[in-house]
Amino acid sequence: MKDYYQILGVSRDASEEEIKRAYRKLAHQHHPDKAGGDEGKFKEISEAYRVLSDKKKRANYDRFGVAEGPAGFGGWQGVDPSAFQGFAGEYGMGDLGEIFESFFEGMGVHTRRPTYRRGSDLETIQEVNLEEAFRGVAKEIRVGTRVRCETCKGQGGDPEAGYKTCTACNGRGEVKEERRTFFGSFSQVKACEKCAGFGQIPNKVCSACKGDGRVSGERKVEVEILPGVENDQIIKIKSAGEAGERGTATGDLYVRVRVKPHPIFDREEDNLIVRRELRVTDLLLGKKIEVPTISGGHVKVEIPAGFDLKERLRIPGEGMPRLGSFGRGDLLVEFIIKAPKKADARLKKILEEAGD
Repeated sequence: MKDYYQILGVSRDASEEEIKRAYRKLAHQHHPDKAGGDEGKFKEISEAYRVLSDKKKRANYDRFGVAEGPAGFGGWQGVDPSAFQGFAGEYGMGDLGEIFESFFEGMGVHTRRPTYRRGSDLETIQEVNLEEAFRGVAKEIRVGTRVRCETCKGQGGDPEAGYKTCTACNGRGEVKEERRTFFGSFSQVKACEKCAGFGQIPNKVCSACKGDGRVSGERKVEVEILPGVENDQIIKIKSAGEAGERGTATGDLYVRVRVKPHPIFDREEDNLIVRRELRVTDLLLGKKIEVPTISGGHVKVEIPAGFDLKERLRIPGEGMPRLGSFGRGDLLVEFIIKAPKKADARLKKILEEAGD
């Protein structure tokens, strides 16, 4: 049994947010479309996340070790015929896995797999400035990828030449095979190889896409970036990736948001930090100052006499919006002493009195 918690590197009592963060980090690290990516590892991570992010599947997994509950309560639907492949190899019975697969298929477990592949997931980076991250913004993204061929509508055949019914499957898209094993005779249903499961065969391939159903192009997508978005946060846009082969499912688009550094503010989670200069006399005597805010305004604050420079002056509710929640973080003011080049008599007197 796969340990989905170990795959994602989280504890068994991890929260939904911890699971989501772990998945995002690992998915980015192992994505097959990036240099050094690992498709097998990426699929394993995605499988673990699909189970642990679903409350019902996670509960079943924690209790029974499978996402769909025990086979005893769901017929044979919880059984994975491929699990017997290791058994077959270990005992030198090379076709035993296929035999079990045929057996389970006869009991209602289909092993038919799509002949054509789903489109690949894509990843892109979208930069925003801090003000846009504060307000939220809609951005149009253009991604170069393979898109559906509009000449044949993704089917791969010349629309003028038309299609003919596949004679191998009589248009059903699948064929039934009878197999004899030492368990007995069993039937197996699988995708028709001649028509790739479509049931029809083009009389002539599409000249625009050469039968693939896809052409090189550009996809334009609008992404909604919510107020309070964090740096390196990933937004998933379903079915906005690469088109699938011969009209199969389109991949997803993952948009990584990069928040550009700001000339005035630094960010610390939901809080913002701003730095202001103070004269020595301001620190000793106290002073009222104006502090800029991310919304474009100013707030007046009073610096008490003898303020400790190790502390930050906190202005509640003037930070970044809390993503997916209510309220805002705080604005934290750090002070830097502006030392005079030369102390006049008045300043000397103040410093001498302060020293006493």
